[in-house]
This record gives sequence, C-alpha cells and structure tokens, in this order.
Amino acid sequence: MNETELYKSIVEGMYEGVYFVDQRRKITFWNKGAERITGYSAQEVMGSSCSDNILVHIDECGKELCINSCPLVATMRENCGHKNDQVFLHHKNGQRIPVSVSVSTISDAFGQPAGAVEVFWENPRRDVDEQLLAELKKAALIDQLTGLPNRRYLEMVLKSSLGEFHEHQMHFGLLFADVDHFKQFNDTYGHDLGDKVLQLVSRTLEGNMRPYDMAGRWGGEEFLILIRYVDEEQFRMVGEKLRVLVESSYLQHNGEQLKVTMTMGGSRIRPDDTIEALLKRVDKLLYSGKQTGRNRVVFD
Repeated sequence: MNETELYKSIVEGMYEGVYFVDQRRKITFWNKGAERITGYSAQEVMGSSCSDNILVHIDECGKELCINSCPLVATMRENCGHKNDQVFLHHKNGQRIPVSVSVSTISDAFGQPAGAVEVFWENPRRDVDEQLLAELKKAALIDQLTGLPNRRYLEMVLKSSLGEFHEHQMHFGLLFADVDHFKQFNDTYGHDLGDKVLQLVSRTLEGNMRPYDMAGRWGGEEFLILIRYVDEEQFRMVGEKLRVLVESSYLQHNGEQLKVTMTMGGSRIRPDDTIEALLKRVDKLLYSGKQTGRNRVVFD
C-alpha cells in the first residue's frame, strides 16, 4: 500500500463524516462515517453536487446555507484554510440532525484552491438507557409508532415537574404541538405515509432535544414538549428552533419532497398553576396559532 492509499484508508475508516468536493462542489469522496451519520451511501452521492437535495445544510433559523452561504464555497473563494460551524443536515430518512462541521481548502501544487473537504460529527446527545427503555415499553409508557413517551408517561413527568417547581423553583415550559393539515395529508398520500411523517417529526424533535428536555406523543398528530430550566427568552428560542427544524425536514416519495409544518402553543409554569390549567392554556395558544395561519409558535 502506497502513502496515498494509506491516507485514504485512514480517512475512509474515520468515525466522523468526511467528504471532498471539487471546485464545482461535485462530491468526489464520501467515507463510511458520512454514510453512518446521513444514511446516504457513497454510491448515492458520488458525482452529485453537495447542494443537490442531499445534506441541505441549514442554520437554526432555517436559512439554507447551500444557496448563498455555503461554507465550502466561502472557504475555497477566500482560500482561508478552514472554517468551523454548527449546522443541521438532512438525513436520508427525512429528519434534521445537529452536527458540527469543519471545512478546509484543498490546494493544488500552486497553492490555489482545487476543492474542499468537510469533516462533520454529531453533536452530543443524551445516552439511551436501553434497560430503562425496555422497562418503559413493558409498562406501556412508550408510543409504539414513534418510540416517544406516550400520554400516560407524559402526565407522570408533568406531575413530577410540577412538584419540583413548587419545592425547588425549577422552572419549565410546555409546548403543545400539532402537525398542520395532517388529515388532508393522510387523505392525499395514505395512512402509511402519514405514519412515516409522524415518525419523521418524532425523530426531528427527539434528535434535537437538550439532555434534560422531553418530547412525547400526546395522541394522533399532537405532541407535547417539556422544556426545563429556561427563562422566557430561552424558551421562545427553543420553541422556534424546533418549529424551523420540522418545517425544513422532508420525505422523498416518488421524486417529490413531502413536507409538513407544526403549529405550537407555548407557556411557562406559573406559581398558581395546576397541570390542568397549564395544559388548557397551551391548548388555547395552539388554537390561536391555527386560526392565524399555522406553522408558528404562539406564546403567552
């Protein structure tokens, strides 16, 4: 094995995702780590442009970086060595994944940009306790379709969180979310694709939760999201970020991108609140969001 083959073998086996592009942003290399993180095989992406509906990087505001703010293009244009960023990429299954990226220029023999390399890795996520998950499933506390906590489990967690608030002043906020026009989607595409959309939304929510927050399926196309230890500004930022990530997720079906949006109502716990009062409040806020255009988060 010569030196070039050795280096290629090392990069191919890296746990992080690595891919190379030429000056036209055509993908010329795609390692096993990139396959693992994105779900796309090298065969599916080689020769494609990185902007061809593959990763479709966005920031937390939903801005598509591939259009006007591509870090690969900026690095090659400025010949600036490397850039680091936090972005959300599109997984083959449809959901958005939070990743850190490091982009570097590939130079030719004359020191001019000949392409770029991007190394990306998943942002830390909470570890899944497999034994606990099995026990929760056995106790019928996990929704079978989405794998998220079900309504019964959410009610238990809400009761516990209310107790923590009264005893230790541990604030939390609640987001009540509903998939927009879900009945119409089911009528158009069928219940099987409808189920896949619910799974897509669930993966996007779960994959972008902070370690101490929780998203669960309340029932049908409704989700409840518990956001802990936040002030009003932080709570609003988390809610809006989740809305944007769901909006930018999509399924590929017969050459068509199938997208859904969510409307949410959000409120933080108050000293005189009961769980029933908080749920009633976020339900009213959700209804207000539906009446004023959907695909939005309405806070009190």
